[in-house]
Amino acid sequence: MEPRNNKDHSPEPSRISPEMLKSRTGEFDLESILFLKLRGLGVQDLGCLGECLNLERLDLSNNLVTHLAPLSSLKQMVALNLSCNRISSLEPLASCDNLQTLNVAGNLLCSVETLQCLRGLRRLESIRLRDPVYNLSNPLCGGSSYRHAVLDAVPSVRVIDGERVSGTGSDLYHLCKDIDNSLKRCVGSGALEVSGATKPWLEEGYWEPRPAQSSIIDETYKQFSDILQECKELSKRADDAIAQAERSLRGDTNSYVF
Repeated sequence: MEPRNNKDHSPEPSRISPEMLKSRTGEFDLESILFLKLRGLGVQDLGCLGECLNLERLDLSNNLVTHLAPLSSLKQMVALNLSCNRISSLEPLASCDNLQTLNVAGNLLCSVETLQCLRGLRRLESIRLRDPVYNLSNPLCGGSSYRHAVLDAVPSVRVIDGERVSGTGSDLYHLCKDIDNSLKRCVGSGALEVSGATKPWLEEGYWEPRPAQSSIIDETYKQFSDILQECKELSKRADDAIAQAERSLRGDTNSYVF
């Protein structure tokens, strides 16, 4: 009898196919797939991955991916792990409007300009370009001030390489400081005087809207409301992360680490 053909033990194909995704997830319809872990499979071509239109979390780490074009259609993507691949451009991610967490450590991103395409992703809060634990980096991380350059390129980011962007306080602190400075500018033209006879705490008509100042105050209140809403969303995501970690500790195989 002839020995069994080596194809029985061949690695999974380098191109993602519908059959591959269905066999790994058990889902018959690609649009039903919400989570995908395709780590370390030798994937080079993302193939039909763009047809998973409701995909929220994707782990493609430790593969051979170079082009991300299929990911441009994944509008529901929240967390994406592309660490340890061969990626030099993130342009297709510009349309992933819901993206919040991105890990691209261990790729070929050569300059901060390659991150400019992410500028419109207002929900993007965390980006990882270096991972010292696994000795992963990108060429753009060579400069000592690259973190500041990253923040300039993607202003929405709050966490870079696992560390808060600012160590001097929360976003709410900085917002309150901006509000205080704005109010000082509003009344700094001599509306309030600190000399002479005792005067009321607030002058008559102080709370009446002033055309020259209303736009500043309105914008300040709007920013304050946005930050409060962001805090609520962060709290909810933190609760979800804690619940996910608890499931992972109990041995839940459906948990995903980004």
